[in-house]
Amino acid sequence: MLRRILASSRYIMLVPIVGTFLGFVALIFYEALVLFASIVDTARNGTVSAKSVKIFAVSIVEAVDVFLIAIAIYIISIGLYSLFVDDKLPLPKWLEVNNLEDLKGNLVSVVIAVLAVLFLREVVAWDGNGDIATFGVALAFVVAALTFFLMKNNVRRQ
Repeated sequence: MLRRILASSRYIMLVPIVGTFLGFVALIFYEALVLFASIVDTARNGTVSAKSVKIFAVSIVEAVDVFLIAIAIYIISIGLYSLFVDDKLPLPKWLEVNNLEDLKGNLVSVVIAVLAVLFLREVVAWDGNGDIATFGVALAFVVAALTFFLMKNNVRRQ
């Protein structure tokens, strides 16, 4: 009886799976609405200037950032589902998750992309004030550490 209880307890993982999936869907639709509103606002404003283009470019980069975060949440949802509920889920090779290390590797890859978009957003919005180089170097160290983690994780898998 205890074995049956433990075996079926994996379905408790449906709570975070459904929660992360709903979070992914909500983020995608919400950010799509924000992006659409930004496009409409820019078109309605009608002024074409270097500043308005820069503001619009920043809003697009911010949308890409939120979309990447949503993708990370989706990867977590799919990964948890394939780990705990159905390991036969047809997935592309890059999204296959055989253990928690694979899930962490996928997540770290998306985090690196999010950090790159974050830096791009700051560069586009930069007005010449402040020390953007220090911010870039700090992000580079974080990306280097995450890349090192991915390399070690890949070596362990092979």
